[in-house]
Amino acid sequence: MTALLELKEIRRSYPSGEVQVEVLKGITLRINAGEMVAIVGASGSGKSTLMNIIGCLDKPTSGIYRVAGVDVSTLGSDALAQLRREHFGFIFQRYHLLLHLTAAQNVEVPAVYAGTERKARLARAKELLERLGLGDRADYQPSQLSGGQQQRVSIARALMNGGQVILADEPTGALDSRSGEEVMAILHQLRDRGHTVIIVTHDPQVAAQAERVIEIRDGELITNPPAKEGAAAANHDAVVGQAGGWRQFVSRFHEALNMAWRAMAANKMRTLLTMLGIIIGIASVVSIVVVGDAAKQLVLADIRSIGTNTIDVYPGKDFGDDDPQYQQALKYDDLLAIQKQPWVLSATPSVSQNLRLRYGNIDVAASANGVNGQYFNVYGMTFSEGTSFNNEQQNGRAQVVVLDSNTRRQLFPGEAKVVGKVILVGNMPATVIGVAEEKQSMFGSSKILRVWLPYTTISGRIMGQSWLNSITVRVKDGYSSEQAEQQLTRLMNLRHGKKDFFVWNMDGLLKTAEKTTRTLQLFLTLVAVISLLVGGIGVMNIMLVSVTERTREIGIRMAVGARAGDVLSQFLIEAVFVCLVGGALGVTLSMLIAFTLQLFLPGWEIGFSPVALFTAFLCSTFTGVLFGWLPARNAARLDPVDALARE
Repeated sequence: MTALLELKEIRRSYPSGEVQVEVLKGITLRINAGEMVAIVGASGSGKSTLMNIIGCLDKPTSGIYRVAGVDVSTLGSDALAQLRREHFGFIFQRYHLLLHLTAAQNVEVPAVYAGTERKARLARAKELLERLGLGDRADYQPSQLSGGQQQRVSIARALMNGGQVILADEPTGALDSRSGEEVMAILHQLRDRGHTVIIVTHDPQVAAQAERVIEIRDGELITNPPAKEGAAAANHDAVVGQAGGWRQFVSRFHEALNMAWRAMAANKMRTLLTMLGIIIGIASVVSIVVVGDAAKQLVLADIRSIGTNTIDVYPGKDFGDDDPQYQQALKYDDLLAIQKQPWVLSATPSVSQNLRLRYGNIDVAASANGVNGQYFNVYGMTFSEGTSFNNEQQNGRAQVVVLDSNTRRQLFPGEAKVVGKVILVGNMPATVIGVAEEKQSMFGSSKILRVWLPYTTISGRIMGQSWLNSITVRVKDGYSSEQAEQQLTRLMNLRHGKKDFFVWNMDGLLKTAEKTTRTLQLFLTLVAVISLLVGGIGVMNIMLVSVTERTREIGIRMAVGARAGDVLSQFLIEAVFVCLVGGALGVTLSMLIAFTLQLFLPGWEIGFSPVALFTAFLCSTFTGVLFGWLPARNAARLDPVDALARE
């Protein structure tokens, strides 16, 4: 008959300084299904080490260990976890219950890692507790249970996935005599139901209740009665209701979220301090992105108010070029030729000269600009009074003038209406037909007084010149400003036969401003990312502390069948959860900052785009994964035996 558990020449040694201390020295042992075996020995004899090897919590240094004919040394860590989960049930001297879970939840834990559906595992947990006399204590915390009751919860947990082999390490060591007798009675019942029960104890009275007593001393077996042949076959209960692959994943993920939430709730202040760095980092990033975007739009709106999608044509080679041979380069025919181009919305000439303005006894200096009626539309100017001149006035060289608000204030202080008044522009009388309001810009307004007349009037009646000082071209929407500039340059070159002009594209200024604001925003975002980085390091530090504090819990979960991947995902999800909650609070804080700024800066249009919010949560998730990986990996790499032994 093949033994259920078979050990051949098992040795286990541990390093101690520069030497190896051998704890087990060639143990050979067979245990059949359905046996009740006691392993006895003094403290330090090696009996706990032997139990850990039998339960696949530890690996032998040498020798062969087979479980149901399978050589354990050929199994990987996940396969060993599966073996512990499906074949072994552990009963510890100190119970090793998870303090933040109820009795039923503690019993459920092995089934969570087995992928059992929630309803099925909850029903089985309550059934096991009912069988062990704890049906009315299912919702109690371990701290609300007596020692004997906690040990029975531990037994129920060992049976959750079937518990073909029950490993009891000093099961009565922490109990009073009555509770100890109750626990031993339960173990006898399990043996009668077909479970293989292995008790590790130094109490001879407990050992005497076993069918077979194996004594170990200094790592060697000194008493090893032969295994009883023909023992009853295991008739242990099998857990039912295993979920499919997707449901298993959802079940484990849900359990990880629950555990993360309980861990956060149990340490509220520490959790808040952990989140603080993430909150500040996310709030900084989102605020800078959102407020920076609002500032950029304000700057670009100011530039557009000057007149974007426009191209100015000037005589000469560049600004400041006063070479006489270029001053008369731009002609009226050039204006007409430009206006006929399909990509031109409007073309506005400009003839300017500094003149004196007089009204009554008031005499001021001003810049007189000769333009056409489209000028004010090109530059987005509105009228507080009156209107612009029309084509009839322009073609007839009418003596009409439009004032800016500064000129109106200087010439007509205190007067409500000025349209219809006649002023002297130079020596020419002109009737005021409108007052133009220049848009206020972050670039400020010119201190020079400005007036506008039809360009035909100022050229023919005042200056007596047949050329233009500049031409402003407004490009139609949908046409590329760069292509329009190229076509305009080509047209003027063909007409003049040489390049005696230069162009200035306002879109170039707009693109420069966009690039500048984008660079500044990127710089400020990088500064904010540093605070997010500091917050992430804080999360990592706290998670490392959490791993240290919860080492025994990790060991318990591994003992009941958790794989390294389960532990890794558990702590990784916890770190991400902390960062996501911190991210949500950070976004809320950034909204408060934005709305507060809008109260003091009413001209700013601050809005939260879905992209900004998505980016914030992406950053918080990435922070959780990045800085939670190291603590999670450390937790997953813990040795189950060392973790269980940690105080």
